[in-house]
Amino acid sequence: MAIAHPAGASPAIHDIEIRSLGLQDLRVSLAQGWHDFLNKRGDLLFLGLIYPVIGLLAALVASNSSVLPLAVPVAAGAVLLGPAAASGFYELARRQELGLDSSWRHFLDAQRGPTADALMTLTAMLGLLFLVWILAAAGITFAMIGVRPFDSASAFVQAVLTTRQGWEMVIVGNLVGLGFAILALAMSVVSFPMLVDRPVGVRTALRTSLRVTAKNPMTVAAWGLIVTGMLVLGALPALVGLGVVLPVLGYSTWHLYTRAVVRPADASAA
Repeated sequence: MAIAHPAGASPAIHDIEIRSLGLQDLRVSLAQGWHDFLNKRGDLLFLGLIYPVIGLLAALVASNSSVLPLAVPVAAGAVLLGPAAASGFYELARRQELGLDSSWRHFLDAQRGPTADALMTLTAMLGLLFLVWILAAAGITFAMIGVRPFDSASAFVQAVLTTRQGWEMVIVGNLVGLGFAILALAMSVVSFPMLVDRPVGVRTALRTSLRVTAKNPMTVAAWGLIVTGMLVLGALPALVGLGVVLPVLGYSTWHLYTRAVVRPADASAA
């Protein structure tokens, strides 16, 4: 199956122009993402439910007594992989923008496109970041409350909330986790949509994402808080709400990318 992508050589990093972003850009991107979801929710609700099922299975695996303390870090760290999981939504949004067929059968087209290897490399980088976070969380947990099994989830929660060591674990773990989240956000805020959109390499996509973050730190931070809040709300009803939240965030991230980075079509129209 032919996959339509813009032709042309990959531009130099310094040739890619980025824009200033404000809260209005976030509001518009979310509104456009919601509109895209409503247009295609019959197809994509099914696809969006795949990821909650995977997350639920991961939580069940981590909930046995030997690794129970890692259940929360695993669930929280899975957010780091969200931008990679949403690549299919970026592709559908791109196709809709070009007036191409954007049905769900094109969801995996990005993995067969000219930047498939770059997408895989960037996904592997986020996967490595996720593994480092789990190791860090394990180290913090075991250093603070020791290596010991818990009879139940309630016993673990009690040990965390009723002891000084437990509260220290929560504080230190959250601070370290925040650092990982900031790094992942800076790396991925526009890099994955950019790789889906145009034939650039991992280095160019990463550098552009970091430049967008450096130019718009408060707006990108606000976006991170919005994403986190929506994921938490979507996860509350047994993760089922993520079947809506993930597609909406995927489409919204695409629209945020188009507002943050000047694309060849934008430059030629100016």
